[in-house]
Amino acid sequence: MSSIEWRGSEGLTDYEYARSEMTKRVADIANQEASEMIWFLQHPPLYTAGSSADRRELLMPDRFPVYPAERGGRYTYHGPGQRIGYLMMDIRKHGNDIRRFVHSIEKWVVESLAEFGVTAYSHPERIGIWVDTPDGEAKIGAIGIRVRRWISFHGFSLNICPDLEHFSGIIPCGISEFGVTSLHALGKKVSMSDVDQALADRFPHFLEALQSKEAF
Repeated sequence: MSSIEWRGSEGLTDYEYARSEMTKRVADIANQEASEMIWFLQHPPLYTAGSSADRRELLMPDRFPVYPAERGGRYTYHGPGQRIGYLMMDIRKHGNDIRRFVHSIEKWVVESLAEFGVTAYSHPERIGIWVDTPDGEAKIGAIGIRVRRWISFHGFSLNICPDLEHFSGIIPCGISEFGVTSLHALGKKVSMSDVDQALADRFPHFLEALQSKEAF
């Protein structure tokens, strides 16, 4: 863990700046010129379009800036009150298995949410982090990574206290039949720093899961 840099950005981080920083860091890691990095931040309100984005799922194209993203997936929303975790890691050093890498990110977030009494789960047919609510299943976190030269970038988003109405401008991740929720909407009035600490506490388990040979 000591060889992985942890970076936290205060305020709202411009998306293009973050993407530029990630791109450079990925190249530097691949060239053995920089350490791996976990970067926690928040973005101003915006939509991103993954490699499978369908323009018909962008319901309000003029509402917020829309950025193409190298990650997989479709449209998603980022904004204040949402913890973004960007992971720039050499997958070859951590199990050398991209599917396990994605699954382990899901497990990491699920275990971190359990610290606040939230029973979250992943779903075999729908990527992301899900919870049960009185209105049915709802998504509380999204996963989307890209791998270049075996180095990961992008990562996850976790809804702590964003304006959930902002999700109405898209069909999040192309899934229209389920809602979106947050920790605050579930009655968990935790802070961003509380969530960051839970994620940091569970990070060693994430690294262990990457090396596991157990089926998933």
